[in-house]
Amino acid sequence: MTATLVGAPAAVSARPKLTGEEQLAKALTGREAGKPVTCIPLNQSNDTQVIDKTAIVYRIGGTLYVNRPTNADKLDSDNILVTRLSSSQLCRLDTIQLRDRTSGMWNGFVGLQDFVPYTRVKQPAPAPAPAPATN
Repeated sequence: MTATLVGAPAAVSARPKLTGEEQLAKALTGREAGKPVTCIPLNQSNDTQVIDKTAIVYRIGGTLYVNRPTNADKLDSDNILVTRLSSSQLCRLDTIQLRDRTSGMWNGFVGLQDFVPYTRVKQPAPAPAPAPATN
């Protein structure tokens, strides 16, 4: 029994963790990029996801806005994003401070770049069924 319990954690940790780029690709499956924008209305964002060492994804309605900030290697999903705004917009060149969720210590900051909107790809409407043949 002990051997089974000791071996169990090794099996769990053997599962490969997705890289940040793989996590982002998975989140964007079925979506296409639009024209980058310099600001987004942060007060309308209903979800924020940190992709480790890669990007911050903001959801506004059905659109995902991806920001690949400077110092992205500092991004960690265990960080708390501390954002100070001078308006209701989150814009390119704004900075976000990073705070460790466990210790409360500051972990650095990232500088935002343009936000790339990703919307769902519209599926083409099914072709109409052919009219039945008349005799």
